Amino acid sequence: MKITNKGFLAVLTGIMLILAAGCTDKSQEQKKPKQEKITKVDYDIIQAKSINVGQILGIGYPGNDVALYVATDKGLKMYNGSKWYETSTNQHEYYGFQAVSAGFIASGQPQKGLGLKNPLGIIQSVNKGQTFSKLSFYGESLFHFVGAGYSGKSLYVIKENPNDSLGKGLNYSTDNGDTWKKSALKDFGADSYGMMAVQPKNDNTIAMSTRSGIYYSIDNGNTMKLITNPVMITALTFSGETIVFSSVENEKIRLKTINPATGEQKNIAIPFLDYENPITYLAVNPKDPNQMAFTTYKNDLYESIDGGMKWSSPLQNGKTELE
Repeated sequence: MKITNKGFLAVLTGIMLILAAGCTDKSQEQKKPKQEKITKVDYDIIQAKSINVGQILGIGYPGNDVALYVATDKGLKMYNGSKWYETSTNQHEYYGFQAVSAGFIASGQPQKGLGLKNPLGIIQSVNKGQTFSKLSFYGESLFHFVGAGYSGKSLYVIKENPNDSLGKGLNYSTDNGDTWKKSALKDFGADSYGMMAVQPKNDNTIAMSTRSGIYYSIDNGNTMKLITNPVMITALTFSGETIVFSSVENEKIRLKTINPATGEQKNIAIPFLDYENPITYLAVNPKDPNQMAFTTYKNDLYESIDGGMKWSSPLQNGKTELE
């Protein structure tokens, strides 16, 4: 697909790593996981009177809660289908947000004034953001692209500049971030890296969105296979063994599923989205595959509880007014 629209090219810089762009390092030493109390002030999850965010950084359904989590530039927001909630403090910018069975894993930048090192490296919270464990690279690296197995043990990151612990490109850990290996990326032919998704029941199996299709691997990214036509893929996630993904084809935003084994694709009907408002993040609830959500470049949020038959829109342009 030839992209000629300058506005759309600008959009891509926010959702793709085109020939590497975007991990920040402060040192080359890797730290061991350590529990970190991230605030000395009272922490609570409170019902939000209104939501107004400038950037959505990720979404997911953690296995230890019933809400959809939305990582934003103003901390975590939680939506339970009718009401919004937010944290009273610890309003970190969680880049690479990944919902897992015991909570969530992310990278990012901490809220100022709490005495935390910036960047966060890779951290995990099992108590809805009240505290976190430092898994890797705390105070050293910010990762915009993170993948995590639903069990929380396998991690994937994309690295722009190599160091003593990480090679350039895709790296993975099978021991919760203690040690890392570089993926060989054999047969990977794209000119960009993008969002990574890890199959919930098999941490060795991943998929990656690129400007030229979905690349799929069953061996931690050591060998990759193109499983779609060479079209722009802006977001993807797993629903069991099936991949749910969004593509841009003929200047239209599409939502589809694909069976990696057979290549069979199916369309999911969605509300109309403008060409310059592509889907940026996708999430499917592992405990209820009929519950799914997606966000857009302009910070719209849509959620379905019936497998995509009907969609609600709890956020438009990052805003909602609540009763």
